[in-house]
Amino acid sequence: MTKLSVSESRHPKSKTVATWIAILVGPIGLHRFYLHGLRDLGGWLYPLPTLLGAYGVQRMRAFGQDDQLAWVLIPWLGGAIAAAMLSAIVYGLTSDEKWNARFNSSREGRLSGWGAVLGVVLALLLGAGVLMATIAFSAQRYFEYQTMVNASSSAPSTCGDDRVHLASDTATFREFPVPPARPDQQRSAATT
Repeated sequence: MTKLSVSESRHPKSKTVATWIAILVGPIGLHRFYLHGLRDLGGWLYPLPTLLGAYGVQRMRAFGQDDQLAWVLIPWLGGAIAAAMLSAIVYGLTSDEKWNARFNSSREGRLSGWGAVLGVVLALLLGAGVLMATIAFSAQRYFEYQTMVNASSSAPSTCGDDRVHLASDTATFREFPVPPARPDQQRSAATT
């Protein structure tokens, strides 16, 4: 008995089915298993960034938007979804001849119809939207964090006890004595 390769497997691989599997459950790698079998390393690696990103979403829901680990992990989910949509686009746009030569070489595959075309359109919309949202989210969180760090390290704040605290970060404060108020400042404070 001979071993069958991926392209000579028992069932012909449909381009339309592969496209739609990539759209619906691509972030967990099922489209790779459909095409290459359960021994495909790429299929087993797909769930890792998806699960990391899902954990980031869970952390954000639990701890709020200021959780720094969450905004590091969430782009992994966006990247996994965008990669799955890109796979769907590549599958759907592959010509039937190339598809059949790669996945259905021992038998004549079916010609794809409008299902693959509609899948490509949907994957393009979803992939572009998720990719833009991921970039916008990451950039927003990064610049908010930079603004917070710059503001806390350069702006003095008073605590009401005659000391000024300069924060080098949110956890460490340096104390500096406040100089005594000038007489004209004391009068204006007393009149208000």
